[in-house]
Amino acid sequence: MIRIAFAFLLLILSCCNNQQAENNSINSDPTYFLGADLSYINEMEDCGAVYLNSQGEPQDPYVIFSEAGANLVRLRLWHSPGWTNYSNLEDVKKSISRAKKAGMKVLLAFHYSDDWADPNKQDVPGDWLPFVDATTQLSDALYLYTYNVLKELHSLNLLPDIVQVGNEINAMILQRPGELKPIDWKRNAALLNRAIKAVRNFSATTGDKVGVMLHIAQPENALWWFKEAKENGVIDFDFIGISYYPKWSDKSLQGLGDAITTLKNMCHKEVMVVETAYPFTLNGQDEANNILGEDSLEDEFPATQDGQLAYLNTLHKTVKDSGGSGVLYWEPAWVSTSCATRWGKGSHWENAALFDFFSKPTKAMLWFRNHKE
Repeated sequence: MIRIAFAFLLLILSCCNNQQAENNSINSDPTYFLGADLSYINEMEDCGAVYLNSQGEPQDPYVIFSEAGANLVRLRLWHSPGWTNYSNLEDVKKSISRAKKAGMKVLLAFHYSDDWADPNKQDVPGDWLPFVDATTQLSDALYLYTYNVLKELHSLNLLPDIVQVGNEINAMILQRPGELKPIDWKRNAALLNRAIKAVRNFSATTGDKVGVMLHIAQPENALWWFKEAKENGVIDFDFIGISYYPKWSDKSLQGLGDAITTLKNMCHKEVMVVETAYPFTLNGQDEANNILGEDSLEDEFPATQDGQLAYLNTLHKTVKDSGGSGVLYWEPAWVSTSCATRWGKGSHWENAALFDFFSKPTKAMLWFRNHKE
């Protein structure tokens, strides 16, 4: 009788574990993610950028990151960005293909906008503007778009491993351009859950599991946002993504670690820092103003290549010790070129890239290799 009861208990535990693995999809993989957002590379290369490996030889930057130890590439996707030929679906296909060829997994960040989406801007795509105030119609458009993008990528063997449902969605998603209303959680939850449902239904139909991430800028905002999301029924996701830049955060690195632990205990999800960066110099290579200047520095990390590496090593330790699942560097290949981006000629990020002004990797590229598992 005891043996039968024990066998029954093992069966129950097995079922529970299988169900948990089924629900968690990619996060059942114990891999710790070390990665980078490489959305700018296609544009930079078209503008003449050349990336050198540690031996000083030109090499495919995706291969440079893969050989350095990166295992996840993040890519942004805009709906219909008429102002650029990049980060649309065709450009993303090219990028995913390059990432997969280099042996890395892919995190696809749906911005659900024709332009940058962030805490101060969550503009609905122009095609969806006619029904921005009709939640049912808007949620249908969101569902179909999400599902059909995954379907098209799947047909080309370019399916991402994780998708972000929105980008830095501190504010309510899919708002009228120029507006930034307080979160109406009935509307917000309906839209987010509909997008998540598209991913879940796609996975169920194809049998190919795609993880779902919700992404908030800065850990102090993630604490209140995920509490409110949970209270309003937004619970079916796998990953919490956080942007962490000391310049824009109230939290120290220790505070970030505490927030990660709190979020894991509150939501029972994997937590990753999916955006961060640190300057290796305060100088610029062109006339474009640097976004990360002196006000972005922490006392213990000078604006040097050693300081950049030390920041990433310390951040990595903080995230991992707190139970986090990975760190991704934002736009390490946004180097200076003769082309103009949205804000002017050159790069506003070249002093925070992981390539120096001579196109060689900075010392911080060692961060991937130092922590590769």
